[in-house]
Amino acid sequence: MMSASKIPQVVVKSSSNQLSIPVIALGTAADTNKSSGETTKVAVVEAIKLGYRHFDTASYYGSEEALGEAIAEALQLGLINSREELFITSKLWLTDNFPHLVLPALQKSLQRLKLEYLDLYLIHWPISVKPGDWELPYREELITTFDLQGVWTAMEECQKLGLAKSIGVSNFTCKKLENLLSFATIPPSVNQVEMNPAWHQKKLREYCDAKGIIITAFSPLGTKGASWGSNEVMDSEILKEIAEAHGRTIAQLNLSFLIYIRRPVCLRWLYEEGVSVAVKSYNKERMKQNLEIFDWSLTRDDHEKINKIKQIRANNGPIHVENLWDGET
Repeated sequence: MMSASKIPQVVVKSSSNQLSIPVIALGTAADTNKSSGETTKVAVVEAIKLGYRHFDTASYYGSEEALGEAIAEALQLGLINSREELFITSKLWLTDNFPHLVLPALQKSLQRLKLEYLDLYLIHWPISVKPGDWELPYREELITTFDLQGVWTAMEECQKLGLAKSIGVSNFTCKKLENLLSFATIPPSVNQVEMNPAWHQKKLREYCDAKGIIITAFSPLGTKGASWGSNEVMDSEILKEIAEAHGRTIAQLNLSFLIYIRRPVCLRWLYEEGVSVAVKSYNKERMKQNLEIFDWSLTRDDHEKINKIKQIRANNGPIHVENLWDGET
C-alpha cells in the first residue's frame, strides 16, 4: 500500500503563491447518475485508508456533501490527524459563472463540504448559462456572455478572503489562458483538462509549463462507455503491448483485464509527462492499482509508441459553444 507521504507532489511556483498538489486525485464525478451519497462516502473513506489525499469534486457533480461526510468520518476514525492533510478541489458551474455569483457559489460548496476553505477552486468551463435549475443539455438560448475578467476578479477575491488557497481554471485553451493572464493579478495555478494517451494536449502543456500552470488530467484512461466518448485508449493495442512488456498482466482475458493492463501505463505516462491526475473509480482494487505506478518507468521506446496513437478529443463540452476550443488541437 502506498502511504500518503510517498505519493509524489506536483509543484508550481508563481508570483502569487506556491502550490503543491498530490499527483493522484480521486475524482468524485464517477457514476454520478448511479452512485448514491453513501457509495461516494464509503469510497472516499476507503481511498483515505489507501493513501489518497487529493479529492476532486464540483458543485455540478453532486458529491460535495458526501465528500464532506467522508472527511468528517476520516477525522473521527483517526485516519487523518487534521483537515490540513487533505487537498480538496471543487469547481464553479456554468449557471454561477457570473461575477456576483462566484463568492455565493463557493460559500455553498463549503457549506455542503462542511469545510472552512478549499485548497483549489476552479472555473469549471469558460461558458456562462443563465442562472436557473435547467436540465442538460442546456438550450442554446440559455447561453449568455461569459465575463472572464469579472469572474476572475471574483475568484481572486475568494483567494484573498482565504476561502480558497489557490484558484484556477478547467477546459481553457492557450488563447483563453493568454487572455486571462493579460489582466489577472493572481495567475491561475491549475488548468484541469482532458488528457490521456489518445489526447496528448502537447501545445497546451508547453504553454502551461512556460507560464507555471499545473495541468491536471481528467479522463486519464479515456472515456470508454461514455455517450460522448472515444475508445481509443482502452482499445489501443499499443498500450496493451507496452503493458505486457512491463509485466502488467493478470491471468485472464476479459473486459476487466483489458482495462486493467492499460491502466498503469496510462497513469505512469501522465506522471512522467509531469501532470497531476484525477482518476474516477470507486472500485477498491482499482483505487489501489492507481497508486502502483511509482516504482517502475516507461522506456523511451514506450513513449515513442504512445506518440503514434491516434489523437481524438472525446469531451467536446456540456453544450455547443462557438470557438470553445479556439481551433487548438
